[in-house]
Amino acid sequence: MASTTRRYNGMSADDRLADRRARLLEAGLEVFAAAGAKGATMTAICARAKLTERYFYENFSSRDDLLEKVVDSISDEIRAKAMDALHSPAPTVEEQVHNAIAAFVGVLTEDARKGRVAMIESLAVDSLRAYRRKSMRAFAHLVAEQSRELYGEQAFPQPQSEINGLLFIGGLAELVIAWLNDEIDITPAEIVDAAARQFIVTAHR
Repeated sequence: MASTTRRYNGMSADDRLADRRARLLEAGLEVFAAAGAKGATMTAICARAKLTERYFYENFSSRDDLLEKVVDSISDEIRAKAMDALHSPAPTVEEQVHNAIAAFVGVLTEDARKGRVAMIESLAVDSLRAYRRKSMRAFAHLVAEQSRELYGEQAFPQPQSEINGLLFIGGLAELVIAWLNDEIDITPAEIVDAAARQFIVTAHR
């Protein structure tokens, strides 16, 4: 017990553990976004975090485990911010929808590293491809649920609401990817406007 409470430089053992984990996650995000899957080696991530492999394995079982946790943290941030925005007071349902989509897109475009890792680089790692598909399905299901909450009896029933959710999330993801790759002359604000219009038209009868 004494070893977990002993302090160095004002930090407890638990604080130091959390700090090292945060540094490794940040390093994973940075290296994965900049160097891609091949360049995001454990050695490169440890060097970026200024930590040894010992501390890496203290927190993660493998490189892919760390990268999955990075993608997971991005997904959690998107979900939390989008839901907070959706349920914040707004004069109309349309503005609620717009605010939620703006929060979603903002996470992926305001820090482009997050967009690249979650939308592009994750496709180059086998374990992350499966995780990304699962995450996209979860977001599509969330879209379907929120459509029913927003529009009540006017919302499409299953399976149409789930189909619309998949089409919406897939299309939004492709727009963000095109923006990240400089393949389309559009701003994040225009992505939000287009996605909001699409959602409002397809989420209810």
